[in-house]
Amino acid sequence: MSKKKILLVTFGSFFTILLFLFLISLKINDVYAAKSSKYELLEKFTNVMSIVQENYVEKVDTEKLINGAIKGMLHELDPHSNYFDKDMFKEFQIETKGEFGGLGITIGIKDNILTVIAPLEDTPAWKAGLKAGDKIIKINGKSTANITLEEAVKKLRGKPGTKVTITIFRKGVDKPFDVTITRAIIKIKAVKYKTIEDLGYIKLTQFKDKASDEVISALKELKNKSIKGLIFDLRNNPGGLLNEAIKVSSIFLPAGKTVVFTKDRDGKEKHYKSYLLSYRDLDIPMVVLINEGSASASEIFSGAMKDYNRAIIVGETSFGKASVQTIIPLNDGSAIKITTARYYTPNGHSIQNVGIKPDIIIPDGKIVIEKDNHVIKEKDLEHHLDNDQLKEAGFNISDNNTNIEEELNKDLQLKVAADILKGLIKYGNKEKANK
Repeated sequence: MSKKKILLVTFGSFFTILLFLFLISLKINDVYAAKSSKYELLEKFTNVMSIVQENYVEKVDTEKLINGAIKGMLHELDPHSNYFDKDMFKEFQIETKGEFGGLGITIGIKDNILTVIAPLEDTPAWKAGLKAGDKIIKINGKSTANITLEEAVKKLRGKPGTKVTITIFRKGVDKPFDVTITRAIIKIKAVKYKTIEDLGYIKLTQFKDKASDEVISALKELKNKSIKGLIFDLRNNPGGLLNEAIKVSSIFLPAGKTVVFTKDRDGKEKHYKSYLLSYRDLDIPMVVLINEGSASASEIFSGAMKDYNRAIIVGETSFGKASVQTIIPLNDGSAIKITTARYYTPNGHSIQNVGIKPDIIIPDGKIVIEKDNHVIKEKDLEHHLDNDQLKEAGFNISDNNTNIEEELNKDLQLKVAADILKGLIKYGNKEKANK
């Protein structure tokens, strides 16, 4: 190789090394600049805290200042990121087990206003008539403007037997009104069930610990009564534990199916798949009822049922919370709850701020029967012929289902769900017969 070529190769290598070193120095400088910026901001924080401690009109507790700063920091992130002091963290742990003191409502911040996500059935809030979507504008006469969730929870909870007055703004009502509620120990029974004619009905109030076991137990009881279809009611279910949402979904889906998947800020996906449970029902025709009070885990379940065509979704568009919160305990017994990912339905749909849209939209309401117009039928005519088949069978022509019909007429969404399910069962039977 000539000296000229050797010099060129050497110069090229030397230039590459210089460029590499230059890029490394830029990266190091960026890191140092970022660290320097963080240190400057931390210095600013400590300076402000020092000024407050030295100059505020009254002596200030340092821990109170720090806790307030943490609350403010998390409040800036999103409505679901919170700080729990020691007492609140203990209450939160009790709540997930299904028993706590309070009113029996799940609340959130929506459009910067404290809002009822859902009242829990058979609780003081439910009995007082609170509804999903109600805006709580005052608690005991004090405005809730700029209130944090943890502050609201602290004000609403208290000793059983004590009262709290909340001022509600409700859509469709001319002016705000007060509701006084007596606090009580809230014991959440996750599942209620019954039969409606030959249909099974399960209402899941919350995805609390072991909710899936209660659903399985209810389903077994209903199957023993030879039900032909299932109405699964998630109206006003505010959510709960992610793992329970997966387990309840696994009752109705084959094992290994993605129930929900999450994406973190780097776009990394984590898929949560259905389990192989000891008891499942993959074939029973099903309708799922949802409304605007159905949130979080309820939306995970109904989203999975919809994407896999496992059930027909009926009711109103759900709340629209599609973010995952992680609880991180701190050394002093307190904890922070921060949003760590967004979740998506199996087909990749994000429901954040949108909600699950039902296959059939039915508003909340009831059916009023007008009985003024009497229609003459064959049986009303004088000397009409009897039905020989009914006579032979000893059949009573009077309507045996009057009480059931009256009950369904009080709940339009439930009645529609039952009617759809009956049609689904009949259509399915015809399909099987034609095969």
